[in-house]
Amino acid sequence: MKLSEIPKSISTSLKMLLIPTSQLGKTALKKIPVVVSLTSIPTRLRTLHITIRSMMQQDYQPEKIVLWLKEDLKNQIPKQLSKLQGDLFEIRYSKYGFSHRKLIHSLKAFPDKAIITCDDDVIYQPDTLKIIFEEHLRFPNQVIGNRCRKMTYSNGEITSYGQWPFVVEPPLQSAHNMPVGAFCVLYPVGSLHEDVQNVDLFTQLAPKADDLWFKAMAILNGTKSRQNFTAPDIPVPIMGTQFVALKKINKGQDFNRVQWEQICSHYDWTKNKIETSLS
Repeated sequence: MKLSEIPKSISTSLKMLLIPTSQLGKTALKKIPVVVSLTSIPTRLRTLHITIRSMMQQDYQPEKIVLWLKEDLKNQIPKQLSKLQGDLFEIRYSKYGFSHRKLIHSLKAFPDKAIITCDDDVIYQPDTLKIIFEEHLRFPNQVIGNRCRKMTYSNGEITSYGQWPFVVEPPLQSAHNMPVGAFCVLYPVGSLHEDVQNVDLFTQLAPKADDLWFKAMAILNGTKSRQNFTAPDIPVPIMGTQFVALKKINKGQDFNRVQWEQICSHYDWTKNKIETSLS
C-alpha cells in the first residue's frame, strides 16, 4: 500500500465498521439475481469482514455472498466475520487451496445464476454491483470486467505482464481484454467452457492465475470478455492485507506471461486464432 492511500483506507474502514450489523444490507435500492463469490487466505481473515461489509452495503444487493475457505480454517473464523453470516452472507468450505475456488465452486452450486467474483483485500464502492449488473443487462452473453487489461503481443509472442495496459476510456473492446478480478468480474450463466472445472489441468497450466484461466475458458467457449463502459471508482485497499499476494509472484517474476504461454500451447492458440474464435 502506498503511504498516500493510508488515510483513506483508515477512514473508509472505520465507516464500514461503524454500521451496526443489524443494519447491513438495509439500504439497498433493489435485489439482483446474482451471486457474489470470493475466497481468502489465513493472513486476511482478520480484516475480511470489512470487505464483506462493503459487499453487503451495495446499492444493488446480490441474492447471496458466498465465501469459499479451505476446510482446515473452519475453527479459525474470527468473530467479526462469523457474526455477519445470515440470509445474505454465508461461508462454505473447500478441500482446495488455490484461488480458482472463488469461482469454480459457485458455478456448480448456483448453475442458474450469474456469478460476480471479487477480491478479499479491498473495500468496494457502493455502486460497484449496480454498474456491472447494468452493463450485463446490455450485453447479457458477455463476461463483464469493471476493469480489464489488454494482453499484448510482439511478433506473435505474448509480452511481459507489465506491458499489458489497463483499458482506458473510452473503452476499446478487444478479443484480448482480460477482466481483472480485483475490480469485480461478472460471469453469465453458461459463459465458460466445461474445462473450467478441470482441476488437474489448471493446476498444471495456470496454478497461480485464476484470472487468466477464466479468460481462457471464456475464449474456449466463444464468449467475449468486455470492459465495462462505466467503471466504478477504484476499490479502497485495506491496510495490512498485501504481505502475502499472488500478484507479487505473477507480476514480479512475470509468471502471468509464462502461464498464458502454457495455456496457449495446450489449446494451440495464437493471437490470430483467439481473434478468429471471438469474431
